[in-house]
Amino acid sequence: MTHGVNDGVNDRVREVLRGIGFATFLSAVLGFFALPLLWLAFAPFDASPGISASLPEFTLHNFRVLMDNPYALASLRNSVLLAAGTAALVVTCAALAAYALSRVRVPGRDALLYVLLLLSSIITGTATMVPVFLLAFNLHLIDSRLGVILVLTGGLLPAAIFLLKDFTDSTPASYEEAARVFGASPLQILRHVVVPVIRPGLATVAVWTVAQVWGDFLMPFLLLRNPDKAPASVIMYTFYTEGGQPDLALISTFSLLYSLPVVVMYLFVSRRYGFRFHGGIKR
Repeated sequence: MTHGVNDGVNDRVREVLRGIGFATFLSAVLGFFALPLLWLAFAPFDASPGISASLPEFTLHNFRVLMDNPYALASLRNSVLLAAGTAALVVTCAALAAYALSRVRVPGRDALLYVLLLLSSIITGTATMVPVFLLAFNLHLIDSRLGVILVLTGGLLPAAIFLLKDFTDSTPASYEEAARVFGASPLQILRHVVVPVIRPGLATVAVWTVAQVWGDFLMPFLLLRNPDKAPASVIMYTFYTEGGQPDLALISTFSLLYSLPVVVMYLFVSRRYGFRFHGGIKR
């Protein structure tokens, strides 16, 4: 009897120790990821920010200095223009292509889609700098926001088509057949039948596209010459001294403003659609 009681106590002790170990590990992981966020939240309001997270000596001077920069706020507007333009183009083209690939039986369709996705993943922007620059130069798209939007759209389309095709495959064909009986055209079917069903997929692709464009540095830096057209990802790299030392006050303040639009967009879309995955994504 005593031996059984001791075994039960030992099991409970081991269970408690496992729980403590798991909680300690989880706390360490959360702390590892939380510290940079705490620094981003506190440093903009600190009179003399450092590289460690600490309670700030509260001031709004950093924001006033940032507002005096002639390119800071304009760069955020440029980022919005590039992100919105690219997202609109990617979502529209990807929806049309995904619908066509989902409904039309083309020989080698799946192989073509996987090849495009593979090439878009392994051929990085660094590897395409020279041909992209020459192409934009020959098309007179240097120092043009449209040129940047077209280049970014071309790089993001394969993955967007791949995602949306799974959503489109999950749309029941009976819905389209019923609309076709009433004389609806393919575009009307896409707009009024398919799009309402795949709206979570469209929202997912839009958020993903905006996030990709928002943080992209290479293509805007390569194609845009006028600093008045440069996005925030490029202007941020100007907040360094001549000796290459970062101005932590300006960088932290600008980073906070730079992060807010994407966070707000994500929260809005997540609240509206919940990023519910359907169809091929779920299988």
